[in-house]
Amino acid sequence: MKEKHWIINKDYDLETVDNLAASLGVDRIIATLLVERGITTFEEARRFFRPGLDQIHDPFLMKGMRQAIDRINEAIQKQERIMVYGDYDVDGTSAVALVYSYFKELDRNIDFYVPDREREGYGISYQGIDYAHETGVKLMIALDCGIKAMEQVDYAKERGIDFIIGDHHLPGDEVPRAVAVLDPKQVDCPYPYKELSGCGIGFKIVEAHLEERMGVRLCDMPEQLDAARRQRQEELKLKLLKYLDLVAVSIASDIVPIMGENRVLAFFGLRVLNTKPRPGIEAILRYGHVDKRRAEQPEGDGTAAQADKKAGYFEKELTISDLVFLIGPRINAAGRIRSAFDSVRLMLTQDPAIARQLADDINNYNMERKDLDTAATEEAKRRIEQDPFYVGRQSLVLYDPGWHRGVVGIVASRIVEAYNKPAIVFTEGSDGLITGSARSLKEFDMHEALEKCADLLEHFGGHKSAAGVSLKKENMRAFVDRLEMLVRESIGTAEVVPEIEVDAEIGFSQVTPKFLRILKQFAPFGPENNVPVFVSRELVDTGNARIVGTNHLKFNAIPLTERSAPYPAIAFQMGEALNGMRRGDRFDLCYQLEENYWRGKTEIQLNVKDIKFCD
Repeated sequence: MKEKHWIINKDYDLETVDNLAASLGVDRIIATLLVERGITTFEEARRFFRPGLDQIHDPFLMKGMRQAIDRINEAIQKQERIMVYGDYDVDGTSAVALVYSYFKELDRNIDFYVPDREREGYGISYQGIDYAHETGVKLMIALDCGIKAMEQVDYAKERGIDFIIGDHHLPGDEVPRAVAVLDPKQVDCPYPYKELSGCGIGFKIVEAHLEERMGVRLCDMPEQLDAARRQRQEELKLKLLKYLDLVAVSIASDIVPIMGENRVLAFFGLRVLNTKPRPGIEAILRYGHVDKRRAEQPEGDGTAAQADKKAGYFEKELTISDLVFLIGPRINAAGRIRSAFDSVRLMLTQDPAIARQLADDINNYNMERKDLDTAATEEAKRRIEQDPFYVGRQSLVLYDPGWHRGVVGIVASRIVEAYNKPAIVFTEGSDGLITGSARSLKEFDMHEALEKCADLLEHFGGHKSAAGVSLKKENMRAFVDRLEMLVRESIGTAEVVPEIEVDAEIGFSQVTPKFLRILKQFAPFGPENNVPVFVSRELVDTGNARIVGTNHLKFNAIPLTERSAPYPAIAFQMGEALNGMRRGDRFDLCYQLEENYWRGKTEIQLNVKDIKFCD
């Protein structure tokens, strides 16, 4: 196993922790976890543990929202054709499905469009604008893209098409000359929360429009409203709730922070997914052997449940992790392998039979995607390990014209995981360019580095940890050299040892039913609110350690220095620790506590992140 540093978080004020523990009536570990997440008062903890839709921000605080809603209303009143345009990934397609489905109920003169990854590439395409022009579109609403599409927006305007940009990526020095640009990351945007997903921006458009239609806002204090307006506010909440399943899927898949407003949206989105998922999502869930239909069955009607159990299906509470690993990759696969239009149609359909067929197609795309990314990853690793060029390099840039454009981002992520270095994987693009996806470490800001290489690039955009980039072939070597220089300047030349950030050191005896009950209420988990990581010392295996699957270590850990029952543990890809376990060696464990579902039963197990045997 590769060496990993355990960084136990002690960057908090002990007095603040003790005061919070006393005010909430919880132990110091729980209070510590809250303080680490910026929660220091009783009221902040109440809002954290009891999310409410009244906690999300007024959409009209977002720069450009007033202009966007006015222009949409004008288009509806004049019966102008509207097009909802979005990126081909999960965030973009869910945003398109959300905004299109809402406005389709008000105006049938509306269309949606998702660019083809192979022919058009990322962002607003000229082909898409030409199609809009040919079909009589007068207003395009771009979601999850467009913040740097200056030339495309001008091109559309010359053809009589107005643009509303709804994006969440970092803007450049200038923004497009659109009717409205909605992006909280604009330096002069007063919107309080900056980390919405692209679908989250789409939701804010729908929220703003629906609030105006109903004459009441979520941010209105109920005690200041008369009975009729309070009733309308409750109706508003119900109308908005049905879109939050899509927002939750986008939040999970786009790896945005799950604190603040995103946490509220994800919380209620998961509630929708766990009670009444839309047919398309329900159809995808069955590929993970998850069936939500029984939530709607009358008590005592066990026929369908028994049939599903026989087929291997089971009922479980969906989490953010399920969205990341079960739903997101399949929705993404359509845009990667075939057409993202299928993903939008899947999320829009109300017909279970159509949903099943689309889900079958999308699952097949996902299987094809797995084969492609596995082959490309193996080839990329072979090159890194056999080509002398990569010896001693701190950045890993690879290019192969035969790699599928839809999997280069996945391959780049695999390379970062394997070598713990920033990576960019390129393939053949359109218009004679090569195009790629970049992934990075937390220590290195990839977007900032690409900005310093802008003179060598044709297009780029994204985040600190992930970005898309395209350039001319003749600029590749200069780009590779400059990126390497920037990485060395930023993180040095020594090998970067992976770190695990640990929330707290605990004993097994502290894992009480109350502790687990409160810990579960920290969900939904994700960036900035990750599943807590704990360290426990002086443990041994009870004698049942064994290898399961492909090099996964299954064992039962019990402490030597305290009275406690053993806990089952799973350590993925750590089979090399088996001999130490069987010898009875003492070890320290870094892990997360999780509920393991197996054949209809639930147990607490340790999801091991690292093992260190004691000297």
